[in-house]
Amino acid sequence: MDTTTFSALAEPNRLHIVELLMNGPLSVGDIAEKLSLRQPQASKHLRVLLEAGLVEVQAEANRRHYGLRMEPLRELDAWLDSYRRLWSERYDNLDQYLAFLQSNPKDNH
Repeated sequence: MDTTTFSALAEPNRLHIVELLMNGPLSVGDIAEKLSLRQPQASKHLRVLLEAGLVEVQAEANRRHYGLRMEPLRELDAWLDSYRRLWSERYDNLDQYLAFLQSNPKDNH
């Protein structure tokens, strides 16, 4: 797992930008307005997301529209899935143990 993705998403404004872009591409101005940021701040955050490979940009006349790149998010999901499976197995084992304890109350003392 590339830690660049984590670093980019660790900053709250960048995470909010990614959440906004889940609904489709937006211009820098739209992002700045929706997050109550100044445009230079929004541009700075978008540059970090772009360098991390989380967004892509398309120029349209004099506007730049940013959209999500799904591949890094799929990689993050796959990485997290290994932990989901691990915890699911542990919870299943705990459920089995608790069921055993409940069915054998005399053995618990």
